[in-house]
Amino acid sequence: MQTNLSKLIEKWPSAYVARSEVARFTGGMIQPGTLANLDSKGLGPEGKIRVARKVAYEVRAFVKWLERRNPVDAGMAAARRKKRNQGGAA
Repeated sequence: MQTNLSKLIEKWPSAYVARSEVARFTGGMIQPGTLANLDSKGLGPEGKIRVARKVAYEVRAFVKWLERRNPVDAGMAAARRKKRNQGGAA
């Protein structure tokens, strides 16, 4: 089951979310420092823009990235891969 976070897009008043606002945007699911660390490893959302020292993300790309990162979905996918690699049906 894929998590649908599209309601976040509808509620946000801008086309971009500043990195400093990601905790408010996600209800505390992810913090700005975590996102900065992931970005530095190339694991952050696509569509990042920088204005002076501020970083922001296109809201739709950010939500898509959040949905892909959902640990429940990722855990289910990992369990299916493991089962498949062991010769069982997924």
